[in-house]
Amino acid sequence: MSLTLVVAVGLVPAWLYILGATAAVIRFARRPQPKPPEEPAISILKPLHGAEPGLYENLCSFAEQDYHTMQIVLGVNDPADSALPVAQALIRNLPACDIALVVDPRANGSNRKVANLENMFEAARHDILVLADSDMRVDRGYLAAVTAPLHDPLTGVVTCLYKGVSAGETWSELGGLHINFGFLPGALVAEALGLGRGCFGATIALRRETLDRIGGLSRLRNELADDHRIGAEVHALGLAVELSPYIVEARVSEPSFASLWQHELRWARTIRAVAPAGFAGSIITHPMAIAAFGIAATGFGLTSCIFLVISCILRWASARAIAGALDIPPAKPWLLLVRDALSFAVFVASFFGRTVFWRDQVFRVEPSGRMTVDGDKAL
Repeated sequence: MSLTLVVAVGLVPAWLYILGATAAVIRFARRPQPKPPEEPAISILKPLHGAEPGLYENLCSFAEQDYHTMQIVLGVNDPADSALPVAQALIRNLPACDIALVVDPRANGSNRKVANLENMFEAARHDILVLADSDMRVDRGYLAAVTAPLHDPLTGVVTCLYKGVSAGETWSELGGLHINFGFLPGALVAEALGLGRGCFGATIALRRETLDRIGGLSRLRNELADDHRIGAEVHALGLAVELSPYIVEARVSEPSFASLWQHELRWARTIRAVAPAGFAGSIITHPMAIAAFGIAATGFGLTSCIFLVISCILRWASARAIAGALDIPPAKPWLLLVRDALSFAVFVASFFGRTVFWRDQVFRVEPSGRMTVDGDKAL
């Protein structure tokens, strides 16, 4: 078999993936938002860590919902956390909102976000719970939309995808491109294939009783992919993991290349740990890299060069169609090329180690998805 044919065999499924992912995004964006028949009381839990750019506006968007009865619980592990003054300002500026603030250094397990949530849980008063990361921003109809599916008793948990909105810097823009044209389409392809059983930290809405049935937050104390574990455990109960058509905004504010690299490497190694076969198969999501290696392997053969041109055209057309469906600015072609090269580098690097850097600490990701603070060891 010639090298050119080998490259073609690798590229055809990659091209089909591009087309399928584009169609999945467009179809998903057209789904109508559900309307709840009633509005049960809800507690929103927002674990905080650091005063990231736009934090106050992010929290405001959750506090200013068109919803009848809701409570917001904010929490930090450290009394010196820079997010604390932001939380206090929110409470001071919105006195009519029901907002509780929990400052508690207790930490059971290696996942500090889960430890924070456990401490906050005691302050949550209502039976419908919504967990959402601090870098998310929503509109006023968010809460009604994401909790509407819970009126079906067969729905165990509702989760949301998210689109990246850059804070403006180049590294943030690259981070947003990964979310919008890499992660989000890939998640929708998995959903279309019936593989999307995990949750996303952007939103996890569930009943208190369901959380109790899967063992509570204590079950997640040493899980790096705590959101994925919630979805898997709820699915094991025989309940549905519902992907809401509501897409939240993730505010991306990566200050440096090192920050972006560490963040994405943590994602990649986490996915590799919890779904190794699927992660290895995700090589087909890198058509530009496959085509580039094909050119190098064939000595810049004409056919291989044509393959690269086709890959570029499909990739750019897909990105433009996805941007239109998600109502986001289109990607600059040259920056999308940089983004694809960086994504492939992260993919390769994820196989050379199990350590991740998260919340100012180094962890080792075990094959089960659990994490320890022992540092890296031999694979």
